Amino acid sequence: MNYAQTIDWLFEKLPMYQRQGAASYKPNLDRIHDLCEYLSQPHKKFPSIHVAGTNGKGSTCHMIASILQTAGYKVGLYTSPHLQDFRERIRLDGKKISKQNVIDFVAQHQPYFETHQMSFFEMTVGMAFDFFSNQSVDIAVIEVGLGGRLDATNVLTPEVSVITNIGLDHTQFLGNSLEEIAQEKAGIIKKNTPVVIGEFQKETFPVFQKIAHQNNAPLFLASESVSENFPTDLQGNYQLKNRQSAIQAVRLLRQFTVSESQIKLGLQQVVSQTGLKGRWSVLGHSPKIICDVAHNYEGLSLVMSQIREESFERLHIVFGSVSDKSLDRIFSILPKDAQYYFCAPAISRAMPVSVLERKAQELDLSSQTFESVIEAYRSALHNALPNELVFVGGSTFVVAEID
Repeated sequence: MNYAQTIDWLFEKLPMYQRQGAASYKPNLDRIHDLCEYLSQPHKKFPSIHVAGTNGKGSTCHMIASILQTAGYKVGLYTSPHLQDFRERIRLDGKKISKQNVIDFVAQHQPYFETHQMSFFEMTVGMAFDFFSNQSVDIAVIEVGLGGRLDATNVLTPEVSVITNIGLDHTQFLGNSLEEIAQEKAGIIKKNTPVVIGEFQKETFPVFQKIAHQNNAPLFLASESVSENFPTDLQGNYQLKNRQSAIQAVRLLRQFTVSESQIKLGLQQVVSQTGLKGRWSVLGHSPKIICDVAHNYEGLSLVMSQIREESFERLHIVFGSVSDKSLDRIFSILPKDAQYYFCAPAISRAMPVSVLERKAQELDLSSQTFESVIEAYRSALHNALPNELVFVGGSTFVVAEID
């Protein structure tokens, strides 16, 4: 297979959470353990930092990677989902894995994948671990996909674990309360391994304290431990807590030497050194165009708060979602006086625009519906005057189609 055929096979032949939701969520780690054994335990051949959380884990991973790259280390970075190119998930010193690496890995191991019915995410995690091992990285920064305890990345024994925060997202898998979700995320806490908690929440912090104590894992609350407010090229106000988590995680590394000046410089070069997109990205001016991948109540609350700090005459919002989100909670924080352009990203899990429109009508919001993200985006740009603001968001998959 060529690269396009390989990617098609990965996406279409096997379950993938982004496309099918619950069909790809697996109840145990047996298969990823078996895969790692088949691949000669690649995840045991490099040190790692393991990052979980409801929001901010991707940004935190990229910050950590940028700092370590600045300090001169060879850094692997695994994150998900990607925006436009599958290879964004697996990076070495900020550069995407090559198409040939993807082709070769799938071609070599395809019979095993098919025989063992590996999920998309399991195969991708195996690919990342194998690539980082073969490239002899000094350290890898690994983002949890979903939850923590049962996530395929949780075969790692990292140098440091990080949990950014907890919100009510993916409740069909992780639980219906903050405490239940915290319990799942805390599954990445390992014995005698320091754990960084990015944000104090009264419902969840006792959960982390208890599990850390059970594992003799030193626990650090980043918001109390890190006082420096180093600038970063990531513009969202919500990046403050992610920045604290990244700094604390790097400072806890025992086998790596990173100076304060390298931390500061690394934070200033996150986008250029790691390729991160979709976090309060300004795509244009006159009108100002901003996109952000925030896709749940907690994330969108922070984004909407920052939008209110912007100066504009009128707000245009290009908005789409996926079918497992609570629209009541999300619509409760959306501005009432904006013009909405509802759309559905091109995935099977997309929330139908008719559902979004019906909710908008209940709340007497001004809205239109469109067949595609790009049509909605073009309409917003056509209608927006130079002194107005266009925001694109609601889902990673909406942003992926325009950024």
